[in-house]
Amino acid sequence: MLIGVPKEIKPDEYRIALTPAGAEMLIQAGHEIMIETKAGLGSGFKDELYKAAGCEIVATADEVWKRAKMIMKVKEPIRPEWPRMRKGQVVFTYFHFAADEELTRACLKSKAVCIAYETVELPSRELPLLTPMSEVAGRMAVQEGAKYLEKPQGGLGVLLGGVPGVLPGKVVILGGGVVGVNAAKMAAGMGARVSIMDINLTRLRYLDDVMPANVSCLFSTPYAIRKQIEDADLVVGAVLIPGAKAPHLIKKADLKKMKPGSVIVDVAVDQGGCVETIHPTTHHDPVYVVNNVIHYAVANMPGGVPRTSTLALTNATLPYAIALASKGWKKACLEDKALKLGVNAVDGQVTYQGVADAFNMPCANVDTFLKAK
Repeated sequence: MLIGVPKEIKPDEYRIALTPAGAEMLIQAGHEIMIETKAGLGSGFKDELYKAAGCEIVATADEVWKRAKMIMKVKEPIRPEWPRMRKGQVVFTYFHFAADEELTRACLKSKAVCIAYETVELPSRELPLLTPMSEVAGRMAVQEGAKYLEKPQGGLGVLLGGVPGVLPGKVVILGGGVVGVNAAKMAAGMGARVSIMDINLTRLRYLDDVMPANVSCLFSTPYAIRKQIEDADLVVGAVLIPGAKAPHLIKKADLKKMKPGSVIVDVAVDQGGCVETIHPTTHHDPVYVVNNVIHYAVANMPGGVPRTSTLALTNATLPYAIALASKGWKKACLEDKALKLGVNAVDGQVTYQGVADAFNMPCANVDTFLKAK
């Protein structure tokens, strides 16, 4: 199969979907790889490295999209890329459809086969292609939050770890999944007072066993959230409902209870955000203020550390990419139920329930397409 990897054109996105080492493995499996020139520079991978791996380097994104049977990307196609998608072409990337109706309708119009990294789901409920970027984003959330708590950045002027004789800063994390756990590790390592909030008691019991003493595990209710954010210095939104829009756990009115100069980092922003006042920002212009609370809402946080992120992402996606290319998307998905859950749209129809629910669209049974000849 001819696999195309275009350069990412979303603002401040420096990752690439495939490392030279990953490309070499796909080539060894019998496939051809076409890379848009300079697509890997943001992650530190020059064209020469891809050439040495056996890839074809092409001059334009148009050529990549026109010739490739499968496209591998990092972020969802943005407006200039929508006309390049075509019927039957497999596009394997992060889509986050439930947060963007315009993107969803554009992809349906193209009739491409849209396989979303973020909804590939193992029987254990683990999201193997989302996990590495969630790990990066969770750790970055505290790193960025700590920076914007500094007074020159408009924050409270709080050092999360405190010093002897001064109470450490307080970090509240909404969600005990991969993002939340990694945020808690970072915040706890800095010496902050940390609270993780979740509605899953089994998960909270587990986290209570494995987390350091400066991390408290609390059952999440609207009242408990309001109480916890009153004296929080940093709030991290780490809520995820696979393939669906995130619920608003912090309302606009709740911001009035928070300390002026406190910071919210909403990692769930690419799924609509768990804070009512959140909207996506970029690495170039990452923050804005509502009711004296700083909002950090970069929708592609791992893109800020592209070298680490690209390596981690390829480690996770490569086995699935090899299966899709070697077996064809239908057979690969029939044989792997986790991968089948990644199929969000086929031939102009939504095939993932969370996306259909987000926009009141009908949801087609993906098996209808998988078993069709």
